[in-house]
Amino acid sequence: MNLNERDKRALMLLGAAVVVFAIVMFATRSGDSSAKVVEPVQSVARLEKQLDTLRKNAATLPARQEVYKQVTNELADREKGLLQADTAAQAQARLVQILREVARNQNPPLDIRQTELGQPRPFGQFYGEVPVSITMDCRTDQLVNFMAFLSAQPELIATEEIRFASGNPKTKVVPVRLTVTGIVARKLVPEKKATTLF
Repeated sequence: MNLNERDKRALMLLGAAVVVFAIVMFATRSGDSSAKVVEPVQSVARLEKQLDTLRKNAATLPARQEVYKQVTNELADREKGLLQADTAAQAQARLVQILREVARNQNPPLDIRQTELGQPRPFGQFYGEVPVSITMDCRTDQLVNFMAFLSAQPELIATEEIRFASGNPKTKVVPVRLTVTGIVARKLVPEKKATTLF
């Protein structure tokens, strides 16, 4: 069988058309297989339950914000009593100033003979305390009045230690060493570095 030129060209075009048709069919079939319907990971009932839970949480949000606001205001009111200073030494100086003002306002005024500044230390997780010790001579009733006036101060201060020495029995005046601490922000207390033993 002899094929002329025209028939040869027609067979070559037919062969090329079959190849293109096969490529198109293969491409469309693999595209169809990737477009399968995927089952949902979660059921509709479960999603509705999650939505219901989210709505309930969203409904309680205003109440939670109100409680947060109240707690924040209460904390701010309580922290007004902190000794306000940039350093622990400034806080101790403010505490000495308060002690001198209270002593000066006594009747008769008390004379603080000596002051001693202690090491700042942590007070709980969020605060620190700065101690100050003072020495003065006074009668017992004067000391009670001094401590009562001291406790009435708006700052968060407290008596930590009281030491009495033997005094004059005629005048009933005794030397007293009084240690008072004031509460400060934790940032004023230096962090203790861990010591390592070799």
